[in-house]
Amino acid sequence: MSELADYYRDRAGEYDAVYNKPERQEDLARLRALLPPLVRGRAVLEVAAGTGYWTTALSTTAASVLATDFNEEPLAIARTRSYGPGDVRFQTADAYDLGAVEGRFDAIFAGFFWSHVLRADVRRFVAGLRDRLEPGGMLILADNRYVEGSNYPITRTTAEGDTYQMRQLSDGRTFEVLKNFPTRQEFTAGVMPGEVEWTDLTYFWLATVC
Repeated sequence: MSELADYYRDRAGEYDAVYNKPERQEDLARLRALLPPLVRGRAVLEVAAGTGYWTTALSTTAASVLATDFNEEPLAIARTRSYGPGDVRFQTADAYDLGAVEGRFDAIFAGFFWSHVLRADVRRFVAGLRDRLEPGGMLILADNRYVEGSNYPITRTTAEGDTYQMRQLSDGRTFEVLKNFPTRQEFTAGVMPGEVEWTDLTYFWLATVC
């Protein structure tokens, strides 16, 4: 996972280019419309917030958003964006060690991080999210679906079923990045007790768990 952290740290300045893909614009607009009603009036903990692209949508209706990321570099970019009217704060935090994050939250949003969790670590990751969620709270997760030609090709699959892609930065450096693409059945099987609502878009999926 250290290579993954290094990749996203060094990619911070060019990360938002992924949101410029023409074929994804309709899905992105729909996701940005689906999220605000889910967090209306809630205190939100955002995991792996990156450069704050999704924080801007959450903050339109949430009472507050604490946006966290493992790396300071993307959060530095996130701090330059405009938010509101919800109160928005930022903090570096390990997605697998959220106990160090202060506050009480009745919604947790993890956007485009589930795909970077090893299959063997999914239960531990979910347990950490649930530990920070107040009774009656909601987990909200969104991530990519694999679409040939729009996603980086899968270059390696392990015996455990984890899939990897080769990513290249603008300076030419390459990284092997974990990127899993779970089905709804894989998401829910023994991992997500509770009522799951699942929405499949063309390029993304959205899941809420109460």
